[in-house]
Amino acid sequence: MRAAFVLYENMTALDLIGPYEVLAGHPELTTHFVAERTGPVACDSGAVLHADTTLAELPDPDVIVVPGSGHWRPALENDALIAWLAAAHPTARWTTSVCTGSTLLAAAGLLTGRPATTHWAVRGTLAELGAEVVTDRVVVDGNTITAAGVSAGIDMGLLLARELWGGRMADTIQLAIEYAPETPGDAGSPETADPDLVTTVRALINR
Repeated sequence: MRAAFVLYENMTALDLIGPYEVLAGHPELTTHFVAERTGPVACDSGAVLHADTTLAELPDPDVIVVPGSGHWRPALENDALIAWLAAAHPTARWTTSVCTGSTLLAAAGLLTGRPATTHWAVRGTLAELGAEVVTDRVVVDGNTITAAGVSAGIDMGLLLARELWGGRMADTIQLAIEYAPETPGDAGSPETADPDLVTTVRALINR
């Protein structure tokens, strides 16, 4: 089973690495870091990942994982990636996204009239792109899974592992990575965070 972990300039590293760490250790999965061209790809945090496969070299992956970006508006102008998503999705077993990655799926026409989620600050744009926006942390619709902001990619990865390999394997992976978050604060969603923080973060993400 071939998995395409999509790279593009200014993507958010954790969006991709979270589900990658959940899924990549399974022997049935062959992972590919795919981009328009091979070589280094700079993330929005300054981290650099390496694309080992071009989009053209992997037109029909079984699993697609699309990260979001802290600079998500320019990503919507990545015509090559959007065209690849539109072409690859029909034969993929699972197409997934994390954070604002769902806006790329929507731009490719994959979410029109379908329930999907994204980072809370970008829900309006996702709706404008044709999706039926859901506020859940992870949304499954057919063979498409969308996850909310950044850290939700780990949740998405575990859900995908459950779909691919069953509950026992998913639980084994969760235990192996010791995923049992106990955050020191309660500001992880716009519903629980201070309203001033919500305003500040919304402005940062939509700049």
